[in-house]
Amino acid sequence: MDVRLLTFIAETGRAAVPEIAQRLGMDVRDVAARLAALSTTGLPLVVGVECDPNGIRNALAAAAAWSQQHSGSHPVQNPPSGGYPVPPSGPYSASGPIPNPTGGHQVHGGASAPYPAQHGPSGPQGFTPQPPPAQPPAGGPVPPPQGAAPPPQGNTWGPPGSASWARGDQRPPEARTGKIGSKLDVDGLDGERLTILLVEVVDPADFLFTAAGYTLRDGERAVIVHTELTNRGSTPFTSLPDLHLNLVATDGSVVSKSSVSLSSRPPHRTGVAPGETAGGHTVYVLPDGVELSAVRWAPRPDDEQRTLTWDITDL
Repeated sequence: MDVRLLTFIAETGRAAVPEIAQRLGMDVRDVAARLAALSTTGLPLVVGVECDPNGIRNALAAAAAWSQQHSGSHPVQNPPSGGYPVPPSGPYSASGPIPNPTGGHQVHGGASAPYPAQHGPSGPQGFTPQPPPAQPPAGGPVPPPQGAAPPPQGNTWGPPGSASWARGDQRPPEARTGKIGSKLDVDGLDGERLTILLVEVVDPADFLFTAAGYTLRDGERAVIVHTELTNRGSTPFTSLPDLHLNLVATDGSVVSKSSVSLSSRPPHRTGVAPGETAGGHTVYVLPDGVELSAVRWAPRPDDEQRTLTWDITDL
């Protein structure tokens, strides 16, 4: 436990990460990482982020524009001329006849003008180039490079109409299970293409529950689950993202969400437009002795084909 950091937090109550780093003489990234780790240990500590949404969007747009401007292939500079033979540029034969040198001169580097550089002679000569070009005859087949691995024999995605295509025309099913931090893809009831991320599970979350003004009975505890839903398709998702987000106990029993919402951990809102990502927190109240094994999401309770499960036994 980081006693020095927690002592400063207890004295200030609320402070920005850069301010804490400056006061304690620590690196900002180190302070942020330690606070994030401490917030998952059950301490009454909430680590938040504030930003200028428009400024963040402008920064993302500028980064995307810069990436587009600097993407693509770049021309390769011609090698400088010198008294050494030019090695072949690849396993391709010359496209036309190349005039042979008339004397015992070595072939020099590529020319500086924008026309293709000429390679070594392709026919019999009165001298042997140093080193001899490892190039196939003009018009002949290009042999495979030495040391190349043979094509895999078990490829199940062959040419259309072939036997391998028939065996592999069904792609493997998408993953339906994961752990905290895993993104799982699923199709909604109306054809929506969704990705759901389990961000965090706070167990127990009694301090957040009581800090919001709520009271737990004896033998009860609160659990908070943070998820994000991304709509990757063109069809709007019109339901509540955590409508059927449940906890699963080790004995197989299911814990449904509570109607409680916390201002410090905002709940989900109904609907996610195409191309958008929406996050929210779901609150659960359950007996203190119940051991949890998984978080489970489904578009409706009886839809097993679209059910997603995250293992949380390592909490």
